[in-house]
Amino acid sequence: MARTALVTGGSRGIGGAISRALKADGYTVAATYAGNDEAAAKFTEETGIKTYKWNVADYDASKAGIAQVEADLGPIEIVVANAGITRDAPFHKMTPQQWKDVIDTNLTGVFNTVHPVWPGMRERGFGRVVVISSINGQKGQFAQANYAATKAGDLGFVRSLAQEGAAKGITANAVCPGYIATEMVMAVPEKVREAIIAMIPAGRLGEPEEIARCVSFLVSDDAGFINGSTLSANGGQFFA
Repeated sequence: MARTALVTGGSRGIGGAISRALKADGYTVAATYAGNDEAAAKFTEETGIKTYKWNVADYDASKAGIAQVEADLGPIEIVVANAGITRDAPFHKMTPQQWKDVIDTNLTGVFNTVHPVWPGMRERGFGRVVVISSINGQKGQFAQANYAATKAGDLGFVRSLAQEGAAKGITANAVCPGYIATEMVMAVPEKVREAIIAMIPAGRLGEPEEIARCVSFLVSDDAGFINGSTLSANGGQFFA
């Protein structure tokens, strides 16, 4: 029976590419989304991947949603915590709400996603956790004190889980994408996009599928001895 993989924020952008890649690898995939019903329905129609709607910032909603996924598809053995938001502002203009919104989704949301499945992984003696962090969690970024803090926190989270889960056959790793050609990045003004590309030694934006291939490897049996690691995929822009 195919292993079940849960991908949060898994119907669009990088998450959508990850969901597609894991299905192609033979996993049974469930993708979560927060609000765009039309996009989720289209994604399911195109891929056959079931989508589930809940807010990862809400622990009870996450726990109930995960229970439904497991009732539908079987025990979740692979978790890809990808869901995230931005609320950018220079720190002197950042509001407490902008700080809280990003912390609740990007950091607490990772806890809310992994915590309900962790006991089952321990009992079965197998699990794969991959958290999608960011280059900006490694180096910081202007007007992203909230976002960078959460993405740096994700790295500490996986390093701690790696130590706790290793004896139970569970690995926890992070992927730090650089600038990727998602809808959000492609929507910025062309001059801004050109300035971003000028900072990337590879001379181009990354593709969502390139991040998906990183995840495919980390959740595979071949990666069983890789634990607590950070895989940077940024075209040579930053070395941690």
